[in-house]
Amino acid sequence: MLLTLTTTHRPATDLGYLLRKNPARAQSFDLSFGKAHVFYPEASEARCTVALLVEVDPVGLVRNRRGPAGEGGLLDQYVNDRPYVASSFLSVAIAEVFGTALAGSECKGRPGLSDTSLPLRVEISALPCRGGEEFLRRLFEPLGYHLSATCLPLDPRFPEWGESACHRVQLEATLPLHQLMSHLYVLMPVLDNDKHYWVGDDEVAKLLRHGEGWLATHPEREAITRRYLKHQRSLVTNALAQLMDEDDTHPDETANIHTQEEEAVERALSLNEQRLGTVLAVLKASGAQSVLDLGCGEGRLLSRLLKERQFTRIVGLDVSHRALEMAAENLHYDRLPTLQKERIKLLHGSLMYRDERLAGFESAAVVEVIEHLDPPRLAAFERVLFECARPGTVVITTPNREYNVKWETLPVGKFRHRDHRFEWTRAEFQEWAKRLAALFSYTVRFLPVGPEDAAVSSPTQMGVFERAKP
Repeated sequence: MLLTLTTTHRPATDLGYLLRKNPARAQSFDLSFGKAHVFYPEASEARCTVALLVEVDPVGLVRNRRGPAGEGGLLDQYVNDRPYVASSFLSVAIAEVFGTALAGSECKGRPGLSDTSLPLRVEISALPCRGGEEFLRRLFEPLGYHLSATCLPLDPRFPEWGESACHRVQLEATLPLHQLMSHLYVLMPVLDNDKHYWVGDDEVAKLLRHGEGWLATHPEREAITRRYLKHQRSLVTNALAQLMDEDDTHPDETANIHTQEEEAVERALSLNEQRLGTVLAVLKASGAQSVLDLGCGEGRLLSRLLKERQFTRIVGLDVSHRALEMAAENLHYDRLPTLQKERIKLLHGSLMYRDERLAGFESAAVVEVIEHLDPPRLAAFERVLFECARPGTVVITTPNREYNVKWETLPVGKFRHRDHRFEWTRAEFQEWAKRLAALFSYTVRFLPVGPEDAAVSSPTQMGVFERAKP
C-alpha cells in the first residue's frame, strides 16, 4: 500500500523537519505485521514529496494471529486485499513511523512550524470506500479538503467483472500537517469499516485524542465513531457521550438558559417547589443519611437537604462552574458553621464519566436532568449511576409529555423548552425505568408530582428505584 504526501510550501524541504525523516536518504522500519519504507521521490525548495510504502506479510500475520482462530476461513487468511489497500495497517504505520508529526510535536530549529498551515496534497493508491464515493466525500469535504477519486476496477483485464470498492484518492488542503495526519489516522479504517486488531477501551481514548478539535462537530461523527470502534455498542456509547460533552462549549450559559426557560413554563403551578418537596420526602422516607444531588444546578434541593439533620453527608455535582458558584452563594457556604460545612460538598463533574467520588452513597436525586441528555449521553449516565455509583435509593424526575396540552402558552408538539432532547409519556418513562431496574438489580415504583388531571395525570413523573437486597 502506498501513500504520498506533497507540499509546495517554501522551503518545501521543511517537510523533512516535520516528519523527522531526512529527504536525502531512504529508511525502513520493522512493524509487527511487515515493513514500512520512507523515501522522497522529489525534494527541492519549491516542491517536496514523501512516500510511505507499507509491506504487509500476510503469512506472518496469520502465524502471529491474536484474534479468534479461523476468523474468515483458512483461505481468506492467506488470500485477501490487506497487503494492497489503505486500512488500519496504514494507520498504524503512520503512528509508528510519523508519530512525532501526528502528535504535532515542536520541530527543533523550526519553531512554530508544526502549527503552520501548509499546502498539502495526499495521494492514496487504493483506499477501500465501504459506502462508496459519496461517503468518502461526506467524511473529508466537511474538513475542508478538495477531493478527487477514481473507482478502481476489480481487474483491468476483465472489465465485465465491474468495479471494486477501492478508489484512487487525492486530497488537497491547506492546514497544519498534524491535523492532516490525524484525519488520515482516524478515517482510513473508518472507510475500510474494519481493523486488523482487537478494539477495547484504549481505542476510545485514541479516537478522542486524534479527533480533538474536529470530530465533535463533524456531521458524520456517529458513523465515524461506530466504524472506528468496530460497532461495539458500549465503546461507541462512551465515545459519543464524551464527544457531545466536548461539543457543548458553553455549559455555564446553557445551564442558565435551561433554568430560565423551564421556570417560565412551570411558574404558574409553583411546580419546582412541589417537585423538590416530593423528592425530599422520598429521600427522608428511605432512611438514607448520605445523598447525591446529580445535576444540582443552583443548589435548591441542596439547601433543603442541609436543613434536615437526617442527612449527614450531602454532595452536589454539576458540569457548570457558574451553577456551582451560585449554589455556594445560595447556601451561604462561606458563612456556614464548621459542622454544617463538613456535611456538604460541591463537586464539578460530568454525569457521563465514571467518578469514584460518587461511590458509597445511600441515595441519589436526579431532578429534571435526563431529558437534557441525547441517547448516547443517557446510556452513559445509566451506567455511571446504576452500575458504578449504585446508591441504595435513586429518585428521578422528568416531565410528563402528556400534560403539555394543559399549558395554553406551549405550542402543540413543542417541548417545555428548546434544550430538551425528549419528553416521555408515562408509558415511555415506565418502560425505560423498568428496563434499568431489571438490568441493574433494582426495583422501581412511580409517583405523580404536581396537580393531577384525570386524563393526562401530573406534569412531572417520578421513578423511585430501590437496590435489590442480596
